[in-house]
Amino acid sequence: MSTFPLFDGRSYEPTRDGDRLNTQLAAVRHILADGRWRTMTEISRELAAINIYASENSISARIRDLRKSKFGAYDIQRRYIENGLWAYRMEVIS
Repeated sequence: MSTFPLFDGRSYEPTRDGDRLNTQLAAVRHILADGRWRTMTEISRELAAINIYASENSISARIRDLRKSKFGAYDIQRRYIENGLWAYRMEVIS
């Protein structure tokens, strides 16, 4: 697993949350790295297929993390589908 900068926040406890959040972050980054559009539900299913379980709220938080400079400042795009449903993808630079 890659080593990421430390997470932070009032409720963050490194010994309790560090490994879980780093694992989620690396897995979400890996899934989005192919540049395909996916909904949160699709990302959640792909994570579950590799035995990583994360709520859609957690996935959303990891996407926000990936946009932060300390986590790589990835260009994560979103597009509206319908009825409050969004899809996300990472801009792939070749």
